[in-house]
Amino acid sequence: MYAIVVTGGKQYRVMQGETLRVEKLEADAGSTITFDQILMLGDGDGITIGDALKGASVTATIKGHGRADKVRIVKFRRRKHHRKQQGHRQHYTEIEITGIAGAGK
Repeated sequence: MYAIVVTGGKQYRVMQGETLRVEKLEADAGSTITFDQILMLGDGDGITIGDALKGASVTATIKGHGRADKVRIVKFRRRKHHRKQQGHRQHYTEIEITGIAGAGK
């Protein structure tokens, strides 16, 4: 069974036991969180979307927090004696999906 959840303005296809990195969540490592905003549930028989998903949820355990690799931003204007450099490291939260509950389950 898989689900499509929304967190941090992005959509993720998740399955039980899967580990993924999402935008930073304000919770401690080791705690359990629940995603209520589910767009779709799928299993071997078919998919479920729309109003049939009322009450569906995905639970996950937070494994830790971190920062991604540095992204270099360079702005350069030729012949104008102008160059600007900047770096950015995005914060993330690593989670492990522990359960997917359908609307009627």
